[in-house]
Amino acid sequence: MRPVLEATGLGVRYRRTWALRDCSLSVPAGRVAALVGPNGAGKTTLMHATAGLINPDRGSVTVYGEAAFMAQDKPLYDGFTVAEMLAFGRRLNPGWDDAAARSRLRALGIGLDGKVGKLSGGQQAQVALTLVLARHPDLLVLDEPLANLDPLARHDVMRSIMAEVADRGLSVLLSSHVVSDLEDTCDWLVVLNGGRLQVSGDVEELLAEHRVLSGPAELADGVAARTRVVSATGTARQVTLLVRGEPVLDPRWNVRPAGLEELVMGYLRSPDSAALPGLAGVTG
Repeated sequence: MRPVLEATGLGVRYRRTWALRDCSLSVPAGRVAALVGPNGAGKTTLMHATAGLINPDRGSVTVYGEAAFMAQDKPLYDGFTVAEMLAFGRRLNPGWDDAAARSRLRALGIGLDGKVGKLSGGQQAQVALTLVLARHPDLLVLDEPLANLDPLARHDVMRSIMAEVADRGLSVLLSSHVVSDLEDTCDWLVVLNGGRLQVSGDVEELLAEHRVLSGPAELADGVAARTRVVSATGTARQVTLLVRGEPVLDPRWNVRPAGLEELVMGYLRSPDSAALPGLAGVTG
């Protein structure tokens, strides 16, 4: 499966601090990849490097095709009309598809004569999304596209993104702090923690490899001897484990599949744990 994005040994430093270190990953084309991690994990830095907005200090990042980036603050000019924003985008971007941009906004019921600053948060997000889509990118890079939106607007924006994926075969890399926003839409997962890549892979495959175990704390060491324990939480008597690998058949354990949020949180709680592909040129 051909990639749309590849990074090898990627490192980005701000003064003396490494925002990204030894980051190597490959995202297949046609996927909607969720980029998650705590504040300061390096998510925005990875996106900026992917979009060509910063140059890495080490390693490389390659996009196979054209990437278009939408920042978290959705940079729009409040005093411009929507039509003026489209004209601004047209002047800056070769290959701009003005007809597609106008058609998309018309279908969303967003008039061209209204001032951007008078639009709702959801409408502003749709205008910003239209500006990047009009460039016909191969990879859409979205930094917290749902931030500061109400639940209905979040749903509508995410539905619009998925419609573009279905219609165009578009690849997407998007970050979010709200894992529930990603569960029904993203099929590839990338987790960054402390500037390092912790998880990268197909969501269904990752979930199939992980289980949540609940049982007596004194049995936890026995589980760790037989399978890989990603993280553990609980008390001196009862413990809950996120494990990866062979299933635990001991009847004293309650075993169930892991959810996406449990998977993400389990790895974030244990920065030394990783779930990375063993592909040539792709390492943790």
